[in-house]
Amino acid sequence: MSSNSTLYKKSKFRPFEAIIEWIIRLTASFSIIIIFLIFIFIFKEAGGLIFGTAKELKPKKAVSEKVQDKSEEKVKPEIYNPETGEIVKIVEVKKLVKAKETESQSIWANLFSDTWQPVGKKPKYGIQPLLIGTFKVTLVSLLFATPLSILAAIYCAFFAKAWIRDIIKPTVEVLAGFPSVVLGFFCLVTVVQGVYSTTQFLQPLCTNIADIISWILPFSDRWIHSALTISDFHYSAVVGGIGLGLAVIPIIFTISEDALSAVPNSYREASLALGATESETAFKVMLPAALPGVVAAILLGIGRAFGETMIALMATGNAALFSWNIFHPVRTLAATIGSETGEVQWGSLHYNILFFLGILLFLVSFIINALTELFVKKYLSKKFQGA
Repeated sequence: MSSNSTLYKKSKFRPFEAIIEWIIRLTASFSIIIIFLIFIFIFKEAGGLIFGTAKELKPKKAVSEKVQDKSEEKVKPEIYNPETGEIVKIVEVKKLVKAKETESQSIWANLFSDTWQPVGKKPKYGIQPLLIGTFKVTLVSLLFATPLSILAAIYCAFFAKAWIRDIIKPTVEVLAGFPSVVLGFFCLVTVVQGVYSTTQFLQPLCTNIADIISWILPFSDRWIHSALTISDFHYSAVVGGIGLGLAVIPIIFTISEDALSAVPNSYREASLALGATESETAFKVMLPAALPGVVAAILLGIGRAFGETMIALMATGNAALFSWNIFHPVRTLAATIGSETGEVQWGSLHYNILFFLGILLFLVSFIINALTELFVKKYLSKKFQGA
C-alpha cells in the first residue's frame, strides 16, 4: 500500500530539468517566430506589387542645379488661377489618376503574360514561363527519382542481405550531403551529352508517336507535336530533372525505407503463411501498410525539387521559354530569384516581382508540409493501419 501511495506523491522539483525544458520551449518558439518573420519580410518587400504601389524606376540623369531649377519651374502645377477664380488643369489631374489605375492594371496583366524579359525599354515580367518551367523540371525529377527510390527501399527492407543493406543505405544517404553545385556540375559535364545522344536516337520514334496521337485526336495536333518534338537543345528540362532527381533520391529512399521497416513483421509472416510469395508480400501487403510514409517521402521530394536553385540554374539552360516541351530549355522560379536578385535595382518593380516569386515558393513549401502532416499522418494512417 505504501509503495502504491508513493506513485501519487507530487514529484520533487528539479531545477536542472526545468531549465532544460524551458530551453527546449524557447528554441521551438524561436524557430516558429523566425518562420513568421521570414514570411513577413518577403511579404513586405513584395508589398509594392500586391498593393499596387510598385512602379518601374528609370535611371536618373545628372543635371546642374540651374537646369534643375528651371525644370522644377516648368512642372509646377497650376491648379488655381487667382485672376479668374477658376480651377484649371482639372482634366490633367483626372488623366493622371486614370493613368495610375491603368498602370496598376497593366502591371498585373504583364505579370501573368507569357514573356519574361525584365531588361529592355519595355520590361516584360510574365511569370507563366517560370511556372511552366518549374512544373516540368519538378515532374521529370519525380518521374526519375520516385520509382528508383521506392524500389531501392523495398529491396533494402525485404530482400537485401544485412551486409548489402549496410552498404547501400549509407551510400545513398551520403548523396544527400553532396553540394547542389557539384550535382549541377555533374549534369553539366556528363548528363547533358548522354541525354542529347539518347534523345536524338529516339527522335523518329517520338515523331511517329505524335503523328499517331494527332491522327486519333485531330484537335490536339499542334499541342502534341509541340510537346513531343525533340529539339537540338543540349540543356533542357530533362537534364535538369535528372539532376534534381539525384538530389531527391536520398529523401524519398530514406523516408520510404524507414516506413517499410516500421511495418510489423507479423504482416509479412501472415502473408507468407497464406501462400503469398516474397514479392507479392512486399508489393501487396507491406507497401500498402507503409503508404503513409511513402507518400510523405514523395511530397517532401516535391518540395525539395520545387525549391532547388543551383542545379536548375546550371543544367536547364536557364532560358524562360513558354513551351510545354520537356526537351526545351527552361527557367524555374528559384533559379530566377537566384540569378537576378543580386543585380536588380532596390525598390523597383523588378525587385518587387522577385520577392513575389519568393512568396510563391514559400507558400508551395508550406502547403506541401501541411499536406504531409494533415493528410498523410491522419487520413492514410487511419485507412491502412486502423488507427
